[in-house]
This record gives sequence, C-alpha cells and structure tokens, in this order.
Amino acid sequence: MTEIPDLLDFDEMLSEDERAVRDRVRQFVDARVRPSIADWYDQAVFPTELVPELAELGVLGMHLDGYGCPGRSAVEYGLAALELEAGDSGLRTFVSVQGSLAMSAIHKHGSEEQKRHWLPQMARGEVIGCFGLTEPNSGSDPSSMTTFARRDGDDWVLNGAKRWIGLATIADIAIIWAQTDEGVRGFIVPTQTPGFVATPIAPKLSMRASIQCDITLTDVRLPADAQLPEARGLRAPFACLNEARYGIGWGVIGAARDSYGTALEYAKNRMQFNQPIAGFQLTQQKLVDMAVAIEQAQLLALRLGRLKDAGALQPHQISVAKLSNTRTAIAIAREARTILGGNGVSGEYSPLRHAANLESVRTYEGTDEVHTLVLGARITGISAFRTTITEGAS
Repeated sequence: MTEIPDLLDFDEMLSEDERAVRDRVRQFVDARVRPSIADWYDQAVFPTELVPELAELGVLGMHLDGYGCPGRSAVEYGLAALELEAGDSGLRTFVSVQGSLAMSAIHKHGSEEQKRHWLPQMARGEVIGCFGLTEPNSGSDPSSMTTFARRDGDDWVLNGAKRWIGLATIADIAIIWAQTDEGVRGFIVPTQTPGFVATPIAPKLSMRASIQCDITLTDVRLPADAQLPEARGLRAPFACLNEARYGIGWGVIGAARDSYGTALEYAKNRMQFNQPIAGFQLTQQKLVDMAVAIEQAQLLALRLGRLKDAGALQPHQISVAKLSNTRTAIAIAREARTILGGNGVSGEYSPLRHAANLESVRTYEGTDEVHTLVLGARITGISAFRTTITEGAS
C-alpha cells in the first residue's frame, strides 16, 4: 500500500492498542487480499478460504463481548473495517454481515442458550450467518414486509421472500425477520431447513467479490426456540442495522484511502510533457481535495467511535457518518480514476472497482434519502416518514 501523508497526525489520536489492531488488519489485507482481489472481482468470486483467517484475525463479532467474541472496542472495530474495505467492500461486508448483523442479532435479542450455542461458533468462523430483512418490494420501508410467521401448535411456519441478502448461499443460519400476529419478530433459521432456498443474484455490476442472494421461504417449519425472545418490533432489526451502519462510516474511508493512494502513486510516476503529472497544478488540486476529505471523514468516524465506546452514541449521529462518509468516498474514488486517465478503467487499478462497490454501500443499510430524512427529522422536529419508520430509523 502506498504510504499516505498523515496531514493532521491522526495516528496521535489513537492508542497503542488501536494502532496495533489497525496495523495487524492492514498487514493481512496487504498479504492476503491485494494480490488476488482484481481476479476475484473479475470472476465474481468471494474468497471463502479467507473465513478461517478472518476468524483467527479476530474480526468476526469483533466488538461483541463474551461468548467467545473478541470484545474489542468500537474504535478498534472501526479501524479494522477501514482496513478491510481498503482491500474491497466485499470483504468488509462479509465481516459486517457476520458480526454486526447476524451475530449482533443473537447477542442483542437471543436467549442465553442461543447465545452460548451460536456465538462461539460464529466467532471462530465455523458457522456463517446472514440477515434477512429486505424483501423484493420492501427495502427502505421494512414495515411493509410480507414474510409472515404463523403459529402451528408449538412450532412456527414461515412463508415469504427476501432479497439482497449477503452470504445467504454460504450461510449455515439465517436471521429472518417476519410479521406475526404479534408484530415483527426475529427467527434463527438453519439454512438446511426444508423450504429455505437461497439463490445468488447475478449478474452484478457492483460488489462482485461478494455474495448477495434472493431467499424464498416456503412452509419453513421451526421449533418454538428458534424465535429470538427479545426481538420485538422493528426496533430489534434496526438496532442491528445501526451496528452495521457504524462500521460503514469507517469502512468507506478505506475504499477512499486506497483510491487516493493509488492515484497519488500513479501521479508521481506517470510522465507527461517531460514531468510527472503530480507536478501539475490541477492534479495537485485533486490530490489535496481528496486528502483533506479523507482527513475530515476520519475525524468524523473517530468522534463516533469515541461516543460509542462511552455508551453515548445516538442513531442520528450514525446517520451523519453513513451519509457523509459514503458520499465522500464515492466522490474520491471517481476523482482518483480521472488521475489515472484511460488506465483507470483497467482492473489493474482499484478506484473504479471501489467506486462501483460504493454504489451498493451507498444503498444498503439506508439510502442517502433515508439518512437525510432521519437527520431532517432531528433538525426540524418534523418527521417526513410514516411514524412506524421514524421510530425504527431514528
């Protein structure tokens, strides 16, 4: 990875432990991801062989306590997310779906027995989870989900469909959210249960080194203890989504930094008119604008991390980072591509890959519009959502 100037001495704001975690994940990405990511992306392959290594690295359920989970700080998790996404958004997405969504759902809403049974295996990478909330006709408005769980004696029977579900074809369990006669509830669904079918979505123009799927649920029968007992209403899945959104606020900086670093190195070595293009004023303006934006994004993410570690982070503050840092990262990836000229459309260079991935990141875990209106409601005191969505989103 190109050495990038630290304009504001950001490292000085981190503890020794935080820097150590960051450096360890960075070394992993440099050694195990960068050499192959262009091919994985081109071939639309997620490298499942890295799952045990990610577990050994300690990034699965990284910020969760107990039950075999690493129990690291929010800032340490954020720094890890940044380094993983510097490799590729698909890698950070795997860690996010596993830890911030599937494991977090069990950790926050599961019974003691469910936690003891599933979380240690998931932290070791022996069990992979996915998180089924979004549906074909229910994205930003999850209250309109039509997947339904009905009681049949002591059992539950689920019918419905989910879409854009990360990891579903390689998952061992799925956290499925469904309407019931008592409101929205969450269920742990072993993916080998009859009636559960996951199908990869293809072709994709984004997140190609990742897995997103359609799920169909046809008379999926579950025992009573498959229900997450503390998951009641939309606040339950939104609590998990906020964990994932927090990680995104950090992660996208990695994609931006890698794009910027690639452009900086290229500009220093690309000769035109008998000098490196890094010596041209317009190129320097682009590099400066990108560098300043990355510094600002890091400061925002660190502020949220410190608040989260202090137990003071509010959902609307997560929306600030998810909205702002993702938009910033996309703009940087696109601008970095311009410095590369025509070579920027080659898979040899990362900015256009990052830009394409970030279009998905910009959409999932709340679109720009959703986070804008969450913040609009916070600023004005007037909700532009239906009440049910505002309660969940903010």
